[in-house]
Amino acid sequence: MKITFFGLLLGLLCCISCQEDPKLRALEQEKAAQKREVIFNNINKGWTFNAQPINTVSRNLTGNWAEWRVFLNELAQKPKSSLGAFQQKAKTLSKRATELNNNIPLKYDLPETRSRIGAIATKMNSINLYIHLNQIPDNKIVQLVKEVNVEMIAFQNQLDEIVRKSEIKMEDGESDMLQMLDTARAIPTNNPNLTPTK
Repeated sequence: MKITFFGLLLGLLCCISCQEDPKLRALEQEKAAQKREVIFNNINKGWTFNAQPINTVSRNLTGNWAEWRVFLNELAQKPKSSLGAFQQKAKTLSKRATELNNNIPLKYDLPETRSRIGAIATKMNSINLYIHLNQIPDNKIVQLVKEVNVEMIAFQNQLDEIVRKSEIKMEDGESDMLQMLDTARAIPTNNPNLTPTK
């Protein structure tokens, strides 16, 4: 009888302690909502991408290179409604940054251009990753937005440099010298006249 009484008392205490206090739960939800509001305001304030082409080369490319034009348009559109809207925009920007590697105009399809695109895509992927975490590091996201702006300027300057280099005329004899340095024009080693004698 004593064991049953103590078991019943223990079960009753357990049931009473396991019940949630609605006031405590409402207070926790309110704190979480305030925290999300602060995070939203910080991200909203820092979400300013430089979506305007900074030179004539990048401005002209918006007409010829669809992926570049779409990426700049996506950068220019800032979400306004909620943190979920920023998450969706980050996902879209990450996808658009990766698509920049598609259909690069032939004149600009160089390793240095692809590496700049890779840097932009990496920063966008980082923003997408951080904004989808349970504990969103808003300061890190704002810092990454600034870094994307720096990478965008570097990318556009790289495009401008490619154009400037292509406009430099070759000096007399420079093309002959470049042909001499070309290893594809080297004498093949399977030539019987060049094999060493034993």
